[in-house]
Amino acid sequence: MHFSERMNRFGEGIFSKLLEIKRQKEEKGEPVIDLGVGAPNIPPAKHITDALCRAAADPKNYVYAIRDQKELLEAAAQWYHRRYGVDLDPSLEICSLLGSQEGLAHIALSVVDEGDVVLVPDPCYPVFADGPVLAGASLFYMAQKRENGYLIDFKDIPEEVAKKAKLMIVSYPNNPTAAVAPDSFYEELVAFAREHDILVLHDNAYSELVFDGRECGSFLKFPGAKEVGVEFNSLSKTYGLAGARIGFCLGNREVVGRLKTLKSNMDYGMFLPIQQAAIAAITGDQSCVRETRHAYERRRNALCDSMTRIGWRMEKPEATMFVWARIPKGFDDSFSFAMELAEKSGVLVTPGSAFGPSGEGYARLALVQDEEVLKKAAEMVEKSGILRKQP
Repeated sequence: MHFSERMNRFGEGIFSKLLEIKRQKEEKGEPVIDLGVGAPNIPPAKHITDALCRAAADPKNYVYAIRDQKELLEAAAQWYHRRYGVDLDPSLEICSLLGSQEGLAHIALSVVDEGDVVLVPDPCYPVFADGPVLAGASLFYMAQKRENGYLIDFKDIPEEVAKKAKLMIVSYPNNPTAAVAPDSFYEELVAFAREHDILVLHDNAYSELVFDGRECGSFLKFPGAKEVGVEFNSLSKTYGLAGARIGFCLGNREVVGRLKTLKSNMDYGMFLPIQQAAIAAITGDQSCVRETRHAYERRRNALCDSMTRIGWRMEKPEATMFVWARIPKGFDDSFSFAMELAEKSGVLVTPGSAFGPSGEGYARLALVQDEEVLKKAAEMVEKSGILRKQP
């Protein structure tokens, strides 16, 4: 058998490795607390599941969706107007995604050609880089440095790279660093993209998970943003619909139109009952969003306070469902630390190196367990003695 050469660019994903470690330990009857994969455990509100169940009980909804329902697109436009103050044409500037992951994996196919340059943040969520690589792009990593608040510094992008770049992927609040960008960053982003004729893709999956009374908006609210880019948004974390795979691409109508054309050749649209659940989520009672945000804020406090108390100092993030922490002293690299931590304590975390070169020396912990479980995770780490390895 002969396989595609493009697959030589990919190895086994880190999350698959963590899942295998979890399986092996559970088979031995050993306790495991999984803080590696960012799989939310907060379920959707009742009005959302009720809408899904009603639609799923209707036999007529088991046909191919083919395209987004008009009702869904209008609901998304109303959502962006109400929540972000952004006006969008439902028919031309919005399309659904089968989750942001699917969109991130495929949008580069509609934008770049083999050998084109794509700018991706470093560290970044893996599919930010994997999608362009699938399309045959060459990557340039934009460092997100701790000393700069994990904000991309456009002055660090060489002029010759900027001239060649076709697509730039940006995401704040950021996964994995949990950083939030100020308005000035987006103003500079729009100006940089316009100057160098670069399409911007801003992933906005965590705009509702911002803590301590702060607020976060949309890239598209800034003047000129729709002329240079699109934004992805997701209902996975905000509304507890991760497994339903619901996302949106919004903004520049040419980009949205090309993505719609690509998707029309790849899938038959979002399952109609899931479209109804999405409509219920973004048009219904929004108190569930506030409750979810508060739950993650309490979890952040529980984990960071507990880990800091035992000697693994963790700064409390401003946003997202993740904690980005330096690995303890005494460990050479984040992968070795994560593997030893899993083996000795049963607590799974994602090594920072999985998110790109600049992720080395860090670990990402997902706030996907209840507060008491997170406190228990700190107890397991302390009991394992792994922190005593520090010099």
